[in-house]
Amino acid sequence: MERQGNIKISSENMMPIIKKWLYSEKDIFLREIVANAQDAITKLKKLVSLGEAETDGKYRVTVTADEKENTLTVEDNGIGMTEEEVEAYITQIAFSGAADFVEKYEKAGGDGIIGHFGLGFYSAYMVSDLVEIYTKSYREGAKAVHWSSDGNSTYSIGDCDRTERGTKIVMHLAKEESEFARESTVRRLLGKYCSFMPYEIYLDPKGEDDKPVNTTEPLYTRQPKDCTEEEYKTFYRETFSDYNEPLFWIHLNMEYPFRLKGILYFPKVKKQVELERGQVKLYCNQVFIADNIKEVIPEFLMLLNGVIDCPDIPLNVSRSFLQNDKEVQKIAKHITKKVADKLTELFRNDRERYEKCWQDLATFVKFGCIKDDDFYNKVKDIIIYKNLAGEYRPVVSYFGEEVSEEDAKAGKEPKAAYYVSDESKQAQYISMFKEAGLDAIVCDTYIDPHFISYLEYKNPTKVRFLRIDADVDGALKEAGGEDKEIEEIFQKHLGDEKVKIKTEKLKNAGVPAVVNVSEFMRRMSEMNSFYRMGEGPEDMTLVVNTANPAVSALKGVEEEAQALAVKQIFYLAKMSYRPLPPADAEAFAAACVSLLEKYLKK
Repeated sequence: MERQGNIKISSENMMPIIKKWLYSEKDIFLREIVANAQDAITKLKKLVSLGEAETDGKYRVTVTADEKENTLTVEDNGIGMTEEEVEAYITQIAFSGAADFVEKYEKAGGDGIIGHFGLGFYSAYMVSDLVEIYTKSYREGAKAVHWSSDGNSTYSIGDCDRTERGTKIVMHLAKEESEFARESTVRRLLGKYCSFMPYEIYLDPKGEDDKPVNTTEPLYTRQPKDCTEEEYKTFYRETFSDYNEPLFWIHLNMEYPFRLKGILYFPKVKKQVELERGQVKLYCNQVFIADNIKEVIPEFLMLLNGVIDCPDIPLNVSRSFLQNDKEVQKIAKHITKKVADKLTELFRNDRERYEKCWQDLATFVKFGCIKDDDFYNKVKDIIIYKNLAGEYRPVVSYFGEEVSEEDAKAGKEPKAAYYVSDESKQAQYISMFKEAGLDAIVCDTYIDPHFISYLEYKNPTKVRFLRIDADVDGALKEAGGEDKEIEEIFQKHLGDEKVKIKTEKLKNAGVPAVVNVSEFMRRMSEMNSFYRMGEGPEDMTLVVNTANPAVSALKGVEEEAQALAVKQIFYLAKMSYRPLPPADAEAFAAACVSLLEKYLKK
């Protein structure tokens, strides 16, 4: 016959696990202990508002580091505990004092209470050999209580002579954890984890002139209308230690359908060639949780700097990782929408400033589109590119009419939009485009090759992108340019080269030939190179300009001169496409010397 029983967990087995695995970072223990102290004050404040407790209203948490005694002490003047509450909240691991309080005083609400005694308190044993608690409850006539334990299976509890309401936790640090008894270390950790906690925190106070180490009312908790531009900039400098002024910022402030406050800053990009990771600090009721948590902050927004405080975020026991639930997804979507709205507002209301900021915004916006289709749909009309005249235009203005399925089957392709990836290397092509009255966009960030492919993927029936040195479908050509004799001359003298020969009459007669490369094959080659798979074939075509006098003069000259001129024209065309490899550069130099010798002999 089967029977049921209770699973028993021994504290002797539990404590080593708590000490080693409770938190991903050991120094987070200080946040937990200080957060519990803050919660003790919040609870007292709730009771005062209900008329069930009295106080002078001067709330504070005091942290004392003692290198001589190798101790770290955290003391508050909050609600305190009775002996029964110490037994309930401390000796029963993971029993939440916060949950019990909210249930008991439901009418006061639980806003602001995010800590709990239970496991949060036991984080102290990650760095301590012995922990002592001195506490006195707000309740009239309650005795002061002393509790101590070395973190193993036993503890001691009894009366003490504490006279003030509140709780003092003394952590006797392990020898190897003595760094946490140094004021400099503790100050750094308080700055990292507790800089915005709601009640003043003092470190090693020496007198009345001491200043708190935290800001109890950070800028993001205020209404946007009450904040000045200088205050936003000051908050940015102090929070992120960045003395470059941000481009602009978004102040998040909402109460429904979830509570969310914060400020997101768009920083200036230090290097155009790489995506720089920003720092978005996540808080819960002004208590630091972690940096850059992807469940709440979409990945592309982590390029920004910012602070986000959301009391409704569901947290696990360590507060370091989030549960991936629908509420969190709603928060992420809302933040994305707010960023898109801000960019759209700037584009429409202050186009000059938007264009001025675009070089810093471009990589962020393009990366955001690639990572988040919803974001793309919100900002697609405000994505701009410089054209050959140096003017910014929305990229959608280069799109054509949608090609119907029937037309596509008949071979009709979407409108071609041309782009430049290197204004210096493609200077000759740019000059030809300008003379022909054609335009192109300038793609000058390393994300652009990926982004134009993304635009094609999103708009397959409206646009196809061709680099300015690709086959331009007659855009630079005039009718009647084919010349079989010239084509045969080039094929004869370039027989060893892996290049196709084509004759055309180009609109610019001063250019003897240009290199065209299939857009598809070139992209494949670039992708292979990116993944270190070799460059691969490029399907190169030499377009010989039959309108050029030097090309026309090839007919009827001696073969030696033909060979020399053909090679020179080929090398010049290749040089306009990309730098010559060493062997070609050597041959080009030798041919130049040969031409000089022949010219000077005359």
